[in-house]
Amino acid sequence: MKYKCLVFDHDDTTVNSTATIHYPSFVEYMKKYHPEINYTLEEYVKYNFYPGVLEFFKDMCGLSDEEMKAEEIFWYEYAKSHVADAFPGIKEIMERQKAEGGYVAVVSHSYSENILKDYKHNNLPDPDIIFGWEQPLEERKPAPVPIYRIMEKFGLEKKDILVIDDLKPGLDMAKAAGVDFVAACWCFDIPENEKHMKENTDYVFHNVDELSKFLFD
Repeated sequence: MKYKCLVFDHDDTTVNSTATIHYPSFVEYMKKYHPEINYTLEEYVKYNFYPGVLEFFKDMCGLSDEEMKAEEIFWYEYAKSHVADAFPGIKEIMERQKAEGGYVAVVSHSYSENILKDYKHNNLPDPDIIFGWEQPLEERKPAPVPIYRIMEKFGLEKKDILVIDDLKPGLDMAKAAGVDFVAACWCFDIPENEKHMKENTDYVFHNVDELSKFLFD
């Protein structure tokens, strides 16, 4: 086993959810409350990469703190009633990792209950631990806190952990914690995002099969 613990992001890394859940929710909310705000799917993904989801809504969309809370509730309710499909090959990676005695963790900007709903829908193995959006702001990625807690819970060292994520907050979390990182570039083709990943990690994969070969071959 190359890494004792695989730390998966959820959206656009494990499941194809931004195009099918998060962006449609954003479009519906803005159409209802801010029809003057229009971003394409590609722009939405680009700005969630950098400057990040909170900065995107607050600084670029101009939402007040009150509106931010309202949008979060709208998104939460939307996500509760929708599920996303896992990328082909992810299930087999998780099953093999667990079968060989390793751990599967999730660190995501989605709520844990919605993550578990997607895992059940796709018949994925139960994660050993989840850190979702319900965590305090200062404990969400890009903060390294989730990695430290994973190390403590399972008695792991930095060399035992691999973070797999498509966005900059996951990369920043991994770098801050001093663990290895794989850029999951199999959902969207955003040149600016990929350029940043290539400049900051040795591992940039464009399909799940590349990840599987890296882990197990």
